[in-house]
Amino acid sequence: MGEDLRFPIGPFDASAEVTASKIEGWIDEIARFPAKLRAVVEPLTVEQLETRYRPGGWRVRQVVHHLADSHMNSFVRFKWALTEDRPRIKAYFEERWANLADYGEVPVSTSIAFLAALHDRWVVLLRALSEEDLGREFVHPDSGPVRLDLNIGIYAWHGRHHLAHITSLAEREGWPEARHRGGPK
Repeated sequence: MGEDLRFPIGPFDASAEVTASKIEGWIDEIARFPAKLRAVVEPLTVEQLETRYRPGGWRVRQVVHHLADSHMNSFVRFKWALTEDRPRIKAYFEERWANLADYGEVPVSTSIAFLAALHDRWVVLLRALSEEDLGREFVHPDSGPVRLDLNIGIYAWHGRHHLAHITSLAEREGWPEARHRGGPK
């Protein structure tokens, strides 16, 4: 059976026990993610950035800008959950956002720099969370209550997931400048 181009690292496994050690590892992944993304994406040509990671999927450029938007939304959701009682968050149409002008016109370096700054702040916030804080929740209109401890894991996975879209595309296309720059798993 061939590689699943949509989920090259598989879907997030929400069934595993969430431990302090796992949370620490996930936060470390979130801290390292912008540098890993930069190492993979920086050497790509304009043509490579316009390549879809799978038929019908987003272009590499769109994936990078999506990461900035998604992680920004997650950061705000953490703040809401920490300052309000089980806030009902607003979902957004990722596919529609990916077709807005900024996704096509803004250099990917802008979103990578944004991610680096955002993750600097996010990681400080995450490392300061108490056990009580980690149990706080927000309510997603589609998927229901989401605990902050589990959401840390979701976003560590989210970064790996989209980075794998790019590195597996680079591998399939034979782009040596990008395919092995994602660093250790």
